Amino acid sequence: MKKVEAIIKPFKLDDVREALSLAGITGMTATEVKGFGRQKGHTELYRGAEYVVDFLPKMKIELVVTDTQVDACLEAIIKAAFTGKIGDGKIFVSSVERVVRIRTGEEGEAAV
Repeated sequence: MKKVEAIIKPFKLDDVREALSLAGITGMTATEVKGFGRQKGHTELYRGAEYVVDFLPKMKIELVVTDTQVDACLEAIIKAAFTGKIGDGKIFVSSVERVVRIRTGEEGEAAV
């Protein structure tokens, strides 16, 4: 099993959720986060004063999928989150050693 974490633009969340659903992937956690990468933030004008916005609003989605679903998951996220502009985000994939469903006690792929 793999854990997929994706940092995306907030307005792309619904598109990504729909794309994952069409790919047969159910269940995800979405969190509002702030951060920056190569963008390094930007400057804004507020009441005549200029200030730097270092941390930009992003969405972090987390999923645990089977090894056979990883490629479909990545493809769905990339296609749905793509705008072609700086700040589209990143995807991280890591191994998951163990999963337990609290309600039933199921483990492994049955718990995903």
